[in-house]
Parts: sequence; structure tokens; C-alpha cells
Amino acid sequence: MSTYGRYQLALERGQGCRVWDTQGKEYLDFVAGIATCTLGHSHPAMVEAVTRQIQKLHHVSNLYYIPEQGELAKWLVKHSCADRVFFCNSGAEANEAAIKLARKYAHTVLKIDHPIILTAQSSFHGRTLATVTATAQPKYQKYFDPLVPGFQYVPYNDISAVEAAIGELDEGDYGVGAILIEPLQGEGGVRPGDVSYFRKLRQICSETGVLLIFDEVQVGMGRSGKLWGYEHLGVEPDIFTSAKGLGGGIPIGAMLAKRFCDVFQPGEHASTFGGNPFATGVALAVCETIEKENILANVEARGEQLRAGLKLIAAKYPQYIRDIRGWGLINGMELHENIELTASDIVNAAIKAGLLLVPAGVKVVRFVPPLIVTEAEINLALEILDSVLATLTQVPNTH
Repeated sequence: MSTYGRYQLALERGQGCRVWDTQGKEYLDFVAGIATCTLGHSHPAMVEAVTRQIQKLHHVSNLYYIPEQGELAKWLVKHSCADRVFFCNSGAEANEAAIKLARKYAHTVLKIDHPIILTAQSSFHGRTLATVTATAQPKYQKYFDPLVPGFQYVPYNDISAVEAAIGELDEGDYGVGAILIEPLQGEGGVRPGDVSYFRKLRQICSETGVLLIFDEVQVGMGRSGKLWGYEHLGVEPDIFTSAKGLGGGIPIGAMLAKRFCDVFQPGEHASTFGGNPFATGVALAVCETIEKENILANVEARGEQLRAGLKLIAAKYPQYIRDIRGWGLINGMELHENIELTASDIVNAAIKAGLLLVPAGVKVVRFVPPLIVTEAEINLALEILDSVLATLTQVPNTH
């Protein structure tokens, strides 16, 4: 089905941070399957884990205990603020699980007859009916109404709007049961959360009993330079979700929660493929490799290098580039609104020059390379980007 406006490119193999198309042309991959290929392509740890697990056991369903699932859950709990993990297949499914858990908690613990979940404008939480409703962007919702009731939107990084919404809804049968929010908005333009805003959110939720849910699908699993985005903000969520980088490209999702809000009972939520031996075995290898090879240190160093280089380029093209922002290896280059040049223009030109990039909205170019990217590869990407911008803007290339 025509659900993607694909680029005129067919990729057939990859190694590290490089991929090759069916014509043999090489590209530097700064998309990483949209912030998913944590260890790049064909990483030895993943090749070994995939081979071992497929020869051993790949699927049995959650009717039985699965050792690999237990080991992955143990690792995630040890390395986060969570006490419980539910495994599924994607970020949207992880967010669905969080929405269901929050609704049950609101009904059974907070005694709210009609719970409302607050989400932020310009957010992105998935493509299912509930998560696309939670995604406060009309372009994703058009033609899919009637949407799922029980959501209300507030501006991102605006605490007064949250306070007003809670005050307005705290009457009668309605009430705010949870706040679902990204520590850094990815699809919404690579916009980091304000520390003061998130600390106030935590205070409000702690005082009112409202659950604080973080969508860490894109920013988590080390992409920010820390294992979890919430570590940048100095607060802990009650529930958070993970996917994308968790399996390094093998489909897996997880909803993680603190013990006090784990109100699910047998039969209330499930996933046939979720937490299968294959996906959890490979994901555990990814997690252990991040830890063993000290990949977070590389993310911090390469992220600083990338942002410094992008800021130099932005200073060279001030009439085109408005801002450079991000954490670790999730970064955005925002263009001015009043110019014709778009993020897609830059992405298309970069593809021709051998660099894969991805938009985050009409005016933001996103840089999300594998977490193993090298200093030389960052420099090469910056060189290609400078050359592309010089061609598109007619500003001489002096990189």
C-alpha cells in the first residue's frame, strides 16, 4: 500500500554506519532506521545473538516462562527507575499498554469515572487509534475520526497550561489520570524538554496522584547520551516506554512501570509475539553491548562534536538556519520559516551526495546516526552537509 512517500533508493546491505544500494552506491547512514539501529548494521554482537537464538528457540508465546525475557526485564529494571516490564512489538504498542495501565489506575485507584490523559502539542506517540489521538498533530489524525475519547492537549514546556487543564478537569466525573509526554520531542522537531518544566510536572503529579508517563521510544536506550531521557531532566516517571533502539533494529517494545502503579491482572493485557525468546535475546545482547563497550561515552562525545560542527555551519548560513539543538545523537537543524528551502530539499540533496538524513517536520533536518558512529564519520557528514547547503543556497563551500 502507498503508506510511505519513499525516496528513490533501494538498500540491500549495511556495515557499521554505512549502507549500500542495489546499484552498489555507498551511503553514510545518519538515519539508522529512524533512531533504531543502535549498534549500526551487521554488528558482531547482534549477528551472534540472532544466530544463537534462532538455532535455539524463537517463539513459544507467553503461556510459559521465557528465560531470555526474564533476563532482559532484569537488566532493564537494574538500569532504570522501573520495577515492572511488559514486552510488546513496537513503540505504539508500548504506548497503548501505558494508556491502558493509566486508565485502569485512574478508575481503580484514583476513582475517576472518565479519566483524561494530557499530551503535548507537536508530540508523536504512534499510529494506532489511541496513540494517534494522543499524538497532538492534526496531520496524523485527518480522516481517522472518530478519534478515541479521553485525551486533551497542552503546549509543550508550558507548565501553566498543565495546571489550568488539571484545574478545569478536576470537577464531577472527569479528571486528569495521567500526563503522557516525551522528554525530548522527536517527530515534533527535536525539541528538548525544559528541566524546570519537567521538575514542576513531577511535583504536580506527586501531589495529585496523576501518573507521569514518559514516551522514551525515540530518545531512550542511550540515544540522548544517557540511557534514558529522563536522566537529563532530574526526575523519574511513574511509567515509561521504550522500543526503536531497544532491539537495535529487531522489533521489540517495552512498557516499564514502578511497582505501585502495576495494576494489571492476568487476562487484562497481552501480546502474542511480545517478549518472545528471539526478540528479547537479541535486545539483551544490544543492552549488554551498550554497557560493555561504554557506548554512552561515545554518544556524548560524538554528539558534542556533531552539534559544534552544525553550529559552525549554521553561522555560515544564518539566513537559512535558525537553530541547532538536541541531546547526544538526536539532533535537529531548524530552518527559518520564511524561506523556500525545506528539510526535504536538504534530505534529497544529501542522498544524492551519499548522506542519509531524515526530516522532523517541514523545517527541521534530523541527525540520528548509529550510536557507534566515529569521529571521522561525523566529520564526513558535516563536510557533505556543508557541500549540499552550498549548492542549494549558492553560498560558497569553505568547510
